[in-house]
Amino acid sequence: MPRKAREKSESGLYHIILRGINKQIIFEDEEDKKKFLQTLKDYKDKRGYKVYGYCLMGNHIHIILHEIEEGIEIVMKSIGASYVYWYNWKYNRSGHLFQDRYKSEPIEDEGYLLTALRYIHQNPLKAGITDNIEDFQWSSYREYVNKEEIVDTDYILKMLDSDRKTAIEKFIAFHKDTNEEKCLDIEKKRRLTDKEGIEIIKRVCKVNNCLEIQQIEQDMRNKYLKKLKEEGLSTRQIARLTGISRGIVLKS
Repeated sequence: MPRKAREKSESGLYHIILRGINKQIIFEDEEDKKKFLQTLKDYKDKRGYKVYGYCLMGNHIHIILHEIEEGIEIVMKSIGASYVYWYNWKYNRSGHLFQDRYKSEPIEDEGYLLTALRYIHQNPLKAGITDNIEDFQWSSYREYVNKEEIVDTDYILKMLDSDRKTAIEKFIAFHKDTNEEKCLDIEKKRRLTDKEGIEIIKRVCKVNNCLEIQQIEQDMRNKYLKKLKEEGLSTRQIARLTGISRGIVLKS
């Protein structure tokens, strides 16, 4: 069956998702995330695009991008190929890392641009990875509130107010609004059974039974808890199966 043609954006604005092949993790550690963001930044000049938002999750990436000089196909091929080349070198692997075809949706108006930006910034919150958007290190939220590094923040902030300080206040307030808006996303995961969860805990945490994770040194335990959430276990499920408090799981 032929692929459905990608819908083009008249504005040049897109919400894009890159996903790990076979749903695999695409960031093993912080160095990997920093490298991807550096790649996204480096190619802004080479391919002539602007970035208005991003969020790095365990096995997928959200980007809001404005194509200007080069088309989105060339832009995404350049970013993906550069990161995968480095990733394969680092981990002594070969082959694909990202799912064959990235997903994208056009953004044609300012209202939906703001909606999509809030949606991707709230991804870690809805996934149970953090309980405060501002605490999540790997999204563009902090760039809008604190210091711009990759994102061209003026474009969004000027939509909210001509005064930058006031615009940032409105930006923060806008992101505190809880909603059920639907945007482009990866397919929703099937809820894991406890039996499946137990097997994942044993594999990821290298333990014989789930309760053993309580005895692991705190920093390593928290890294394991974070990986378990990235593997698809819910915060409540991890707490129930390991006996670790939900508060600790949330903060890990």
